[in-house]
Amino acid sequence: MRRFGRKIDIEKQRAELPLTPMWFDLLYCDDQPLIDHTQSERFTILRGLSPPDHLIPHITTSNPETAAGFLRTSLESGHEGVMAKAPASLYVAGGRGQTWLKIKKVHTLDLVILAAEWGNGRRQGWLSNLHLGARDTENGGFAMLGKTFKGMTDEMLRWQTEQFLAIETSRDSYTVYVEPKIVVEIAYSDIQTSPRYVSGLALRFARVKHYRTDKTPAEADTFETVKKLASV
Repeated sequence: MRRFGRKIDIEKQRAELPLTPMWFDLLYCDDQPLIDHTQSERFTILRGLSPPDHLIPHITTSNPETAAGFLRTSLESGHEGVMAKAPASLYVAGGRGQTWLKIKKVHTLDLVILAAEWGNGRRQGWLSNLHLGARDTENGGFAMLGKTFKGMTDEMLRWQTEQFLAIETSRDSYTVYVEPKIVVEIAYSDIQTSPRYVSGLALRFARVKHYRTDKTPAEADTFETVKKLASV
């Protein structure tokens, strides 16, 4: 970013802050828009225009092990992850949809359920949106780190509704508060500051992996651990 807009000492800047263009898509070529071409067609045309060293590293595969190895290489190189694109996908300005998926390194925490909100639509009648808490060893109790309703199967919805109602402590019109007895493993992308919660932190893109019936709340991850992870 320090190179952009520079008008003085250009050659010096080039030596100190070299830049290399890396192409990953092509939307216009030879006076023709390519947004109605598939991703594989656009990249084939791009490959014919650019030297290989200037193309974003990429593979086309349906093998999970090959894809996992490519992701691992990306992470080891210091990148956030990879973008997976369906070869037949079209370019949609301003959105990715389900044909373009951003895949990052998965982080997990074992957290305690503090409450759950009743679901809507096809989840009507089931407790769905989970309130997630980390064990606070400094102040006692649990520090809330946000909510999630993602990653749940129908079987999980039925199980957790039954379990939560059995340990209910109070409720309002849409939330059932429970004894902090149940531990759940939560996957997330990163930890961000949040004025919404007293803890000041929240998990980004949190989703349920599975319930840790083998763990007690005393074995859940602590808020101190979460703060250290947030500062990394």
